[in-house]
Amino acid sequence: MDNIRFSTYRKKLKKTQKQMAQLLGTSIKAIHSYEQGWRSIPVHVERQLYFLLAQKLCSRNGHVFCWEQRECPPEQRQLCPAWEFNSGKQCWFINGTICEGIVHNSWQEKMALCRTCSVFKAILAEIDRHE
Repeated sequence: MDNIRFSTYRKKLKKTQKQMAQLLGTSIKAIHSYEQGWRSIPVHVERQLYFLLAQKLCSRNGHVFCWEQRECPPEQRQLCPAWEFNSGKQCWFINGTICEGIVHNSWQEKMALCRTCSVFKAILAEIDRHE
């Protein structure tokens, strides 16, 4: 996530930099640094921000479970944490999911795949529609 997207998403949540710092458990100086592009946005901050956006701005009705949309075979579903925790609409939030048949080694690697996935793209599209 880049600094412009971070700032845009904070504004979509209608939060000040101070409120965002409180929500993310960081300092206001860190939030300012993220938005100015002086510091890269840590994985845990990006993850929490996507979670907050999805919870606040996305409907729960329009999205199908990831395993249905991706047509995962039953043996793969049973090994996947998204299936185990019935989180097929928030699979992007959970580490250790078995997209494309493998567990990804890092959040960055996982999110690179998620950004190409129709499940996550639908979430981003809904977030981006909100003013």
